[in-house]
Amino acid sequence: MDIRLNDILRMKKAHPCGCADWVVLRVGADFRLRCRGCGHEVFGPRSRFERNVKAVLRDDDAPA
Repeated sequence: MDIRLNDILRMKKAHPCGCADWVVLRVGADFRLRCRGCGHEVFGPRSRFERNVKAVLRDDDAPA
């Protein structure tokens, strides 16, 4: 799965705050994500997050 820094991941299940969108802060073998609703940050293995992703939202018009 092609996930890049600053992508927004829409997860299958919402966070307890009600928001299902997360911003990618770190990529690699592990991900660090921040909830767009409450700002809570989580860190964990890539495999755990990739299977829960519903959609990857990205602005392709932005310069790399």
